[in-house]
Amino acid sequence: MSALPPHLLAHLKSGSTTLCRCWDITRTDGTIMGFTDHDGALTFDGVSYRADTGLSAMALQQTTGMAVDNTEVLGALRDGAIREGDIEAGRYDSAAVRAWLVNWADVAQRHLLFRGSIGEIRRFGEAFEAELRGLTQPLNLPFGRAYQKSCTAVLGDAACGVDLTAPEFSVSTTAIEVVDRQVFHFDGLAGFEPGWFQSGRLIVESGAAEGLVGMVKRDLSENGLRRIELWHPLRAGLDAQDVLRLEAGCDKRVPTCRGKFNNLLNYQGFPDIPGDDWSVSDPARSGRLSGGSRRS
Repeated sequence: MSALPPHLLAHLKSGSTTLCRCWDITRTDGTIMGFTDHDGALTFDGVSYRADTGLSAMALQQTTGMAVDNTEVLGALRDGAIREGDIEAGRYDSAAVRAWLVNWADVAQRHLLFRGSIGEIRRFGEAFEAELRGLTQPLNLPFGRAYQKSCTAVLGDAACGVDLTAPEFSVSTTAIEVVDRQVFHFDGLAGFEPGWFQSGRLIVESGAAEGLVGMVKRDLSENGLRRIELWHPLRAGLDAQDVLRLEAGCDKRVPTCRGKFNNLLNYQGFPDIPGDDWSVSDPARSGRLSGGSRRS
């Protein structure tokens, strides 16, 4: 990523080197894991880099322009390191990655070769292959504000301002039944009217699936119980005692923002913007030709 530090450059010029590669992964849940292709564990910057994981990297492609630096890393699935269940649950999706060139005899002599994030992960047998994407990858994504009638904010973010921790907007409870990790039946949600959590989120707060989030597709009353259905199944198993957090949903419309959340001042849409029919409409054939608005 930059010129080699002088002490590491001197080591390379010595003709006899003790070099290895190290990688550290910071998942979105805050978990940090370190790996090395050296035959012994190394520690620096507060991270322990394990040597017993079978992790190795392919050639790194770097450019000086705006193209995305990329490489791939290969490894074996192990209970004590990268587990199949965690990959399946999406815990490594978009995780931050750093790759180092390190003098294992003196870890102070090291150089950061790559910084980016994990892209596509492929599994085969007891191994996996992960694509690593450079820091310019986000520049390939469209961004900016869209002018549309519906609100563009995410419920609870800085632009929206709604406090989802308030008791009227969320509740933590356990399900009495879970079907295929997608349909949940609850008892005791009488304080929330049907449909309150539709388009909201279900967050797992304990158990093997802790931290996973599902988007609510339907929120219905059914046979005296509350049925919450997600758009997609959660990517890890659940137990009956796992605590689940339900957050209110928003359909991005003005009446919902005003009536449900009392938050119209923070509405991030343009409800009065003319639609396509008005922009391509023909001249009026009525007798009213005052030049005033045709919408009134």
